[in-house]
Amino acid sequence: MDKLLIRGGTPLSGEVRISGAKNAALPIMCAALLSAAPLRLANVPHLRDVTTLLNLLGGMGVAVSLDQKLGLELDAGRLHTPLAPYDLVKTMRASILVLGPLLARCGEARVSLPGGCAIGQRPVDLHIKGLQAMGADIRVEQGYIIARAKRLKGARIFTDLVTVTGTENLMMAACLADGISVIENAAREPEVVDLANCLKAMGANIEGAGSDTITIEGVSALASAAHRIMPDRIETGTFLVAAAATGGAVKLRNTSARILDAVVDKLREAGANVTAEDDAITLEMDGPPKSVNLRTSPYPAFPTDMQAQFMALDCIARGTAVLTETIFENRFMHALELQRLGADIEISGNTAVVKGVPHLDGATVMATDLRASASLVIAGLVAKGDTVIERIYHLDRGYECIEEKLSQLGARIKRIQ
Repeated sequence: MDKLLIRGGTPLSGEVRISGAKNAALPIMCAALLSAAPLRLANVPHLRDVTTLLNLLGGMGVAVSLDQKLGLELDAGRLHTPLAPYDLVKTMRASILVLGPLLARCGEARVSLPGGCAIGQRPVDLHIKGLQAMGADIRVEQGYIIARAKRLKGARIFTDLVTVTGTENLMMAACLADGISVIENAAREPEVVDLANCLKAMGANIEGAGSDTITIEGVSALASAAHRIMPDRIETGTFLVAAAATGGAVKLRNTSARILDAVVDKLREAGANVTAEDDAITLEMDGPPKSVNLRTSPYPAFPTDMQAQFMALDCIARGTAVLTETIFENRFMHALELQRLGADIEISGNTAVVKGVPHLDGATVMATDLRASASLVIAGLVAKGDTVIERIYHLDRGYECIEEKLSQLGARIKRIQ
């Protein structure tokens, strides 16, 4: 099993390109199931989760092809098996996103209950309740969601909790439903907007994406379309935090500050000079970082997917920070690994108190989930000596060639067996 070896102490410097967003690419790839015509996608990141989903779609009969510019074409014209088996679903919670499109297009779906990162409960009952409101007959048997509907009907759906994948699943299903659907308390994330833009390019009638109320008027069929995946705002934030923690100066291309305002605000609070351009962000540090308090909440507030990275920054910042996690109940597991490097962290319920220390010391640590892996990489970059990060298959699920990109910025990092 691969590991990362990091020799810390080098400020990051230079330029690097940000990849397409994993959390936008996965639902948009699932949207191909809604049409019998090809969907062409650009800026798709090369990640383990993307490969897993391509295997899942291929097993259903979707034809997959890559062009010379690494563009992806998905053709579901010969869709024949509306099944998402456990062996492919168990590693990736986003696989639940095939449920809505399959049900809307085929009238039936059999989808294994998903797996993924062990960061807490992420129940799919909101997906099921929404589809049932649209007329679907759904039951759960032997670990599978079994759904049937001759044709879904437009409905008014209120989600008890803000759910990104729930909003996306219901929005896709509603595109082929009979009548008008309204999703209230909808997720407002940029990835939801990116999916809506792709669906509209395919011929869907959608209004309100990016707000808490999304209205969809169903159509009989969707057509062929081309779409470019938005930049990955979490990869962008991760590299910015890494540069700030190491006292570096970097320029990130193919991204935008407009999709991560809350993160940029916290970086400036930590003492970073951040300059935004149309398709690039520059960060420079002048002195050690200052501690930053944060509280995670649904977009447009501070994202839970950036909490772990800022905890790593706070470990070596001046002062004491209080981090409150409101989205996932098990998302402080990286704190124990950071403590192995010498961090001063106290956990009480959903709150972490982080006291900055003069330095961290390299050690062997173990990644517990995707974003926890990123926090350990940042900690390794600032620690004295060598840090070895085990179980980096989590990283490969969400970061494209992270060691190569960090090497471009001067980091002493390599993948080892």
